[in-house]
Amino acid sequence: MPNNLFRLVAVLTVSAALATSPLFAKNSPVEKNSESSSDTFKQLTLFSDVLERVRADYVDQVSDGKLIESALNGMLSSLDPHSSYLDKKAFQDMQTQTHGEFGGLGIEVTMENGIVKVVSPIDDTPAAKAGIQPNDLITHINSKPVTDYTLNEAVDHMRGTPGTKIVLTVRRGGLSGTPFDVTLTRAVIRVQSVKWEPKGDVAYIRIGAFNEQTQPGLNKALEEADKKIGSKLIGYVIDLRNNPGGLLDEAVSVAGTFLDSEKEVVSTRGRHKEENQALKAKGGDRAKGKPIAVLINSGSASASEIVAGALQDHKRAILVGTKSFGKGSVQTIIPVSGGGAMRLTTARYYTPLGRSIQALGIEPDIVVQQAKLEKITMGPGVHEADLKGALQNESAKENKDSDKASEKPEASEDEETVPSHEENKKGKDGKDAKKELPFDYQLARALDLIRGIHLYQVRASK
Repeated sequence: MPNNLFRLVAVLTVSAALATSPLFAKNSPVEKNSESSSDTFKQLTLFSDVLERVRADYVDQVSDGKLIESALNGMLSSLDPHSSYLDKKAFQDMQTQTHGEFGGLGIEVTMENGIVKVVSPIDDTPAAKAGIQPNDLITHINSKPVTDYTLNEAVDHMRGTPGTKIVLTVRRGGLSGTPFDVTLTRAVIRVQSVKWEPKGDVAYIRIGAFNEQTQPGLNKALEEADKKIGSKLIGYVIDLRNNPGGLLDEAVSVAGTFLDSEKEVVSTRGRHKEENQALKAKGGDRAKGKPIAVLINSGSASASEIVAGALQDHKRAILVGTKSFGKGSVQTIIPVSGGGAMRLTTARYYTPLGRSIQALGIEPDIVVQQAKLEKITMGPGVHEADLKGALQNESAKENKDSDKASEKPEASEDEETVPSHEENKKGKDGKDAKKELPFDYQLARALDLIRGIHLYQVRASK
């Protein structure tokens, strides 16, 4: 009797929710199709049957909340790699992260085939200092396989009280790579999302993420560059490499910093046409027309691709590096009862010229592979199209050439390489690696480009 009562309550609760949803709204196509409605309720009954059987016969007692939460997360995560259910704690953690301060290791990750894959470490965090690299595979957390966890659970285990230690087992160069352990000490992660330094007559600005601190940090960097370099300033290099993205509003604001007012930065198009929108630049070009080079690579994703695509389409900057990640979808955070939230993919975004980069990425104007420095080869990098369940690019269906563009390139002699874990800590002669930083070939080419453009402009004016 209690089980049957639970089943009845479950079905009635879900049915009531559906009855008030747009799916069953008046004059909706679904209401006109009674067969579709009947199928939906049959599936709800199936869910209720399975839930009841698990509650009654599973070898261990599991709380109803845990079962429902797992079902919600399974439903959302099956849609695409970026939709998920956030419980109360995860929702609070996400809100904290967008403020630019949170606890943990400082690492952006995704999950593919049950393995945690690094998208990018955040600058000056325990992960970055320990030598964690984009595309590293994390197979174990404190000796426990990550296959035992969902992505949210794995992230939760990597977070913890500042000062406590954690051991990650990492494979570099794919699953065939030799595993090694990395011991990290958790810390309060305060993301300084924007850094800058003078490179002679060029201002080098590194944007590591897009959070609420990004635009203020960029404003400060531009002001300091004007003061420190002064009249000798000839241009800018904006480094978006390994930038995993973040807040859409911040991306629009950053792109607008280098564009004339009212120029389109990005448009979003979803399922409902009335919700489509075009977001435009405000405030005017603070670089005053000076040449800009933007550095991108396979770790440049989402919001960083919005900025790169906007500046490229408006011919305001020259993109240098390698193809970006290709995450062209918009996630909306929708609070739900119980203090949690849904992270739901609700739209695709398009560059000002109408390009969808979903699963295709942004192609640089000048392809510059990172110099080959060490023995270990990382390959061409992981992109959005490589993720299980990734959304397809709608344009690719109509363009035969797009199929080729979305294919993963074969490895070549020019593919990006990184130092081994031990060599990351020490140079070849055993000295501190900080004293022998690897030569940044991509940055050097970007600086050469800005100086070349400036030289041409000066001579052409004469």
